[in-house]
Amino acid sequence: MNMEFTAEQKGRLWLAGIIALGLALGGFFPGRYYYKAKVLDRTVTVKGLAEKEVKADIAVWNIRIIRAGANLETLRGRLAADQKAVVKFLAEGGLDQAEILPGRLETLDQLANQYRSERVNPDNRYILKQTVLVRTTKVDAVEKLVGRTEGLLRQGVIFDGDSYPPSVSYLFTRLNDVKPDMLREATGNARQAADEFAKNSGARVGDIKSASQGQFSILPLYQTPDAQETQQKDKKLRVVSTVEYFLK
Repeated sequence: MNMEFTAEQKGRLWLAGIIALGLALGGFFPGRYYYKAKVLDRTVTVKGLAEKEVKADIAVWNIRIIRAGANLETLRGRLAADQKAVVKFLAEGGLDQAEILPGRLETLDQLANQYRSERVNPDNRYILKQTVLVRTTKVDAVEKLVGRTEGLLRQGVIFDGDSYPPSVSYLFTRLNDVKPDMLREATGNARQAADEFAKNSGARVGDIKSASQGQFSILPLYQTPDAQETQQKDKKLRVVSTVEYFLK
């Protein structure tokens, strides 16, 4: 059967054909290029660890002494004598006067506390507390002094319950000094891991696609149960870098 089309119908068919071809190509090319991009984007993501043992460079020690009694002025005199004994003890242990700072004096009149739960012994009406703050770079000297605090007890110095046994904070403040070397080491270890992966998969490691520096951690060197980093003079620094490499 012979079908003849008018010029207008032929034009419409031609236009429809062009549109159909365009849609077909439009669906083919994006899919093809996306597939190629995924094939060509061969990468491996690895992590590199760096650790370093360090020693605290600052020691902070809050020493709080306490006295209780019925006469406020007498208590002040005794507490002042105790404070002098503490300062002398620290100075004889190798600390400079500038490293020994007097803290605040706290005074409590127990009879003035309307919320007290027990009857107050008049002989212990007043409680005075004095803080002596030590901040020094002489970490080893502080460690030795902490082990000799019984000498102060024998002199009659009374420590507040929060200060005895002595609790010293050992701090490491030179993290910025060691960061560059540790990051280089972590990145180098990541590269070794990438090389090993590439070797096993028959590829070669190319340039870095992306990298992220992990957070630096300061850990106690001796990680016993309940170990706290600030209570140990010896510490371990740790950083993990994540690096993504191109594979060839």
